[in-house]
Amino acid sequence: MSILEYNGAAMIAMAGKNCVGIASDRRLGMQAQTVSCNFQKVFPMGDKLHVGLAGLASDVQTVHQLLEYRLNLYELNEEREMSPQVFSTLLSNVLYSKRFSPYFIEPIVAGLDKDNKPFLSGSDLIGATVIADDFVVAGTCTGNLHGMCETLYKPDMGPDQLFETLAQSLLAATDRDALSGWGGIVHIITAEGIVTRELKGRMD
Repeated sequence: MSILEYNGAAMIAMAGKNCVGIASDRRLGMQAQTVSCNFQKVFPMGDKLHVGLAGLASDVQTVHQLLEYRLNLYELNEEREMSPQVFSTLLSNVLYSKRFSPYFIEPIVAGLDKDNKPFLSGSDLIGATVIADDFVVAGTCTGNLHGMCETLYKPDMGPDQLFETLAQSLLAATDRDALSGWGGIVHIITAEGIVTRELKGRMD
């Protein structure tokens, strides 16, 4: 088993029309043993920006604290909020700087730029970034998530349809993965604000 799979995770970010959504499961495990079912894996990094961190739980918390520190430093120096594109580059640089003893995480960035256009990016554990127009996935059931997203995704979805697509994709994919699931959470980011809804999943 890869160390990236030790705690289990399932995460999706998806673009809509002037909105973007990011969803993750809530399970924290030690291989097949479940420790908690309310573990936070998606973190707000601004009014229109979220980052999801899938991977080893200790590194998830470490990288989240490091990103908050770097984000606050940027906003103090620049006197403006960080855009999703800049945040994705910052995250890539942070991960690449530790490439010889890496953080065992697969991050996803989801946000809206200054024109309220969706921005999605994913990365591996040393910061090699991919930017997507439709969706990005990470975690232990990426095959399931890719299949569900390719089936259900449509361009230019509104916030409500985007939530439904994310929720159905996440729940259907985690039902077929023993290391993730046990409920979920979905954040929909629009120009007006962020709507967060929790999902009840199978607990077996």
